[in-house]
Order: sequence, then structure tokens, then C-alpha cells
Amino acid sequence: MPSLDVARVRAQFPALAGGVAHFDGPGGSQVPQRVADAVAATLTAGIANRGAVTAAERRADEVVVSARQAVADLLGAVPGGVVFGRSMTSLTYDLARALAKQWGPGDEVVVTRLDHDANIRPWVDAARGAGATVRWADPDRTTGELPVEAVAGQLSDRTRVVAVTAASNLVGTRPDVAAIAAAAHDAGALVHVDGVHLTPHAPVDVRALGADLYACSPYKFFGPHLGVLVADPALLETVHPDKLLPSTDAVPERFELGTLPYELLAGTTAAVDVIADLVPGEGDRRSRVLASMAAAEEHEERLFARLLDGLRSTAGVVLHGSPARRTPTALFRVEGRAPKEVYELLAARGVNAPAGSFYALEAARWMGLGDAGAVRAGLAPYTDDGDVDRLLEGVAEACR
Repeated sequence: MPSLDVARVRAQFPALAGGVAHFDGPGGSQVPQRVADAVAATLTAGIANRGAVTAAERRADEVVVSARQAVADLLGAVPGGVVFGRSMTSLTYDLARALAKQWGPGDEVVVTRLDHDANIRPWVDAARGAGATVRWADPDRTTGELPVEAVAGQLSDRTRVVAVTAASNLVGTRPDVAAIAAAAHDAGALVHVDGVHLTPHAPVDVRALGADLYACSPYKFFGPHLGVLVADPALLETVHPDKLLPSTDAVPERFELGTLPYELLAGTTAAVDVIADLVPGEGDRRSRVLASMAAAEEHEERLFARLLDGLRSTAGVVLHGSPARRTPTALFRVEGRAPKEVYELLAARGVNAPAGSFYALEAARWMGLGDAGAVRAGLAPYTDDGDVDRLLEGVAEACR
């Protein structure tokens, strides 16, 4: 398998020229020049609402069609099942409210305490409004693992939706989503997968995962700030969100309220093209995406092993979570220092590794970290050995 040329990758990101070591990718990656150019070009070209009469209308339509195809190529989905929205959170709230129209007392939804709150609270709120019951699946407090049995044990013939993360944004845990989905499907439930934290780090095939609904955020994988939901169009046909009377009822447009941000969709297409070109190669975009993401995953795993070894060997560092299968996400504290203090010390050295619970509030509380959480360092394809060295040096200083 071709390896990642990290110097070539880094050269595409103008922000990296500033000299900062970015470990803040789990909250939003840096952006390649190619993505910024695509956004700017769309904003400055003649553009209008989608249509087929004027060049501006046709340009807008092509932007949307291209973006749906790009996301489908990234995730192994079909373009007709790609929905765009303001954020993953807003899309999940809209979806939960729409599905809850079919729920009532006695129905159940399953959520996990491992998840980001954006894959918990929309389902909890929707269940409460419908009079349905919420059942909780708990990860291991020490390792952060989420066993299949923890979710399967909450299922019944009244389960309507299982909401589970493909990777924890707090400790990186990658649950066995395919096995969880199989158990949920046996119970007759839909599976909504939060793929926000997995998508930037591994090849994704939504069908292999067993995800009926899969949500992610382009700004976590080099793109602009918006959200994406993918599903089988046939499933989306059965869901009826509230919408304006004149707006189309066609899928997927029925879920996209108002005019789409065409410039952000153009940036999303460019981001997928950057991913496909992380390792130059031949073939269609889907095959190039898979090859590039496999190489990126191998690169990140090597660096992450170095980072974990360095943190473990630094006296005064306490690591949280030790899942067997994880994204390159380290959560740690320094004894005697508040997480925010370590965050600030590192930032003063040009190392961005923020502190907090990162909206994974249930997980942080469950693991005994409270609302203050801990320091999180996440790797990206543009992370290099020098970045890791600078982080470890900064942490060592914090421990003195």
C-alpha cells in the first residue's frame, strides 16, 4: 500500500505555515487551499436558485449534484440519499422530530453514554415529546469500551431507534457498529450512526456498518461548516419532516429547509477531492478515497503510538480510556493542574490541544472527569513527527 507523503499533504494547508501544531482536529480540521478556492469561486461566479433556464441556475444545480456524488463516494452511499444541513446537530434534531411522529407511549429509543450529546439529546427530547421511553447503554468507565452486549441488552420489540457513535470524540473508542446494528435490526429498530469523529480517520462504508442513517460533518475532514446525513432514499421516503408548503416533497430535498449554501457544497466536493488525492493514484474517486484513507489511517496510527508511548512515560500524566480499537485521540490530565491550565500552557508554545468535555458530557461524567473534562489531542493526516515532539515537550513542561 502506498504511504502518505505528509510533507506533500501539509503543503496544501495555508494555516500550517503559521507554525502552530494543530491537535484540535476533532473540533474541526484545518482547510486546504483547494477548498477555500472552491468556496470563493462559487461565491464570485454567477449563481442563483437551482434551475435549468439561466447559466446561474444551472451552475447552482451542478454544485448540488456534484456535492451529493462526492459525499456518496466518500461514504459508500448513493447520491439520492445525501442530505445537507446547517450542522450534524440540526440534522439530527430535525430527523428525530420527524421520526417521533410515528412513536407513542411504550415505544423505546436506545442511546449510549459514550456519544457526543448531538446523538443523545435530539433522541431524548423527541422521545419525551412522544411519550416514548429512553434506554441507556453504558460504556466501561475505565477503558471507554462500549460492548455490543451493553447495547443489545437494552433492546426490545418496542425499540424504534438505536443511536450510537462510530467513534467517540472524547476517547476515540470505535464500537463494533456492525454487530450493534445487526442486533438492532433483529429487534426491528433503525440505527442512527454518528460518524462525525470516524469519517476523518478511516475508510467508511455505511452499508458495511449497517447504518440506516449516518451523519457527519465536512468541517471535520477539511471542508466547510455544514452537516451531512446519508440514508437509503427508500427509507427517507417514509419520513415526513415539517416543511414549507411550496417546497418540494422529493427526497432528499424535502429535508433541506430553505436554499442550500452552494459555496459550502462546492467546498465539500473539493474536500472529498483532496481526500481522494492524499495518495495520488488511478481509478474512480471512491477507490482513490479508500486507498488514501487507508494510508492516512496507517500514518496516524504510527504517530499515535509514538504519542501514547511518550505520554505514558511522562511522570504526572494520567491517560483516560484505553479502548482496544480507537481513532488517534488521546485524552489526558496532568496531576496538580487544571485541564484548562494545561491547554493554555500548550497554546503559549504554539500547540493547540484544547481541554473540556467536548459536548460528550455524559461520557465525561460517566468516566469521572466531570464537566471540566480533560485535555484532548487528536491527530490528522497533516500531523507530523515534529508536531508530536512539540506536544510531548509541552506536556513535560506542564508536569515539572
